[in-house]
Amino acid sequence: MTKFWFLLVSLWLGFSTLSTAQVEEEEMTEASNPEDTSGYLDDIVERTLVSEQRTLAYEPLREADVAWSKRIWRVIDTREKMNICFMYPQRPFFKILLDGVQNGDIKIFGEDDFKSRVTGEELEGMLHKIDTQSVWNAETYLEEIKIVKNDIDWTNIKTFRVKEMWYFDKEASRIYCRILGIAPILEKKNAETGELEYARPMFWIYYPEARKYFTKERVFNDINDSSPGTWADLFDSRFFSSYILKQSNVQDNRLPDIFTAEKWGENAGIYMLLESEKIKNELFNYEHDLWVY
Repeated sequence: MTKFWFLLVSLWLGFSTLSTAQVEEEEMTEASNPEDTSGYLDDIVERTLVSEQRTLAYEPLREADVAWSKRIWRVIDTREKMNICFMYPQRPFFKILLDGVQNGDIKIFGEDDFKSRVTGEELEGMLHKIDTQSVWNAETYLEEIKIVKNDIDWTNIKTFRVKEMWYFDKEASRIYCRILGIAPILEKKNAETGELEYARPMFWIYYPEARKYFTKERVFNDINDSSPGTWADLFDSRFFSSYILKQSNVQDNRLPDIFTAEKWGENAGIYMLLESEKIKNELFNYEHDLWVY
């Protein structure tokens, strides 16, 4: 009887050891993702550095240290080669903005003074267009009018407007620039002639508040896939191409309001770009002109 129980215990221990060994054969690697139900990772490791990093706060600034400041409005054209990352098909910048707005991570405003909030119904009206369409009914042999809801195409958002503040910090004795707001620009063209009828901001986001959200969003790096930046890095380091649309002035005029086709003819666009470059050079030379050699 004792030998019989000893044999059962030995068999049980053997099966336990065998099952444990089979479990241990399933090694967990850095590419293993227990939350991924498919079991496949489109990479060699799980990328978590961007999602886990924290937002670096701005350096404290006193009002008494701001000796000079100037508001500047810029336009980022995504059709330029340097700005092509804004139209990355898998994760375009406009889609990132919408996800942040719909998730509640980003608040949107109607104007660039960030006073009036945009409601959810107003946003739905911007993103979806209600139209009527004639549909042929094969049963009644009659045309029926149906209401169609068309979603906005993100590829039509080709420009973004940026509001920023240039200021001279006398404590550091240098000029800094901080972005205040970003707005996607909705353009409407004439269906017959193809000419641009208007271009207006859809909504404005307050960038200092949205920096925390942009810190978690990767921006495509054309040189190194293993070293992606974030959208907060791109805007803070000003790694984009743009032209100046407006600077703060007493009449609140934009450059297109000054260099009109009626006054400057077909060369109005060229004069506007030259004035934009002039304003940019004045900003860069302001700090240099403060020093005495």
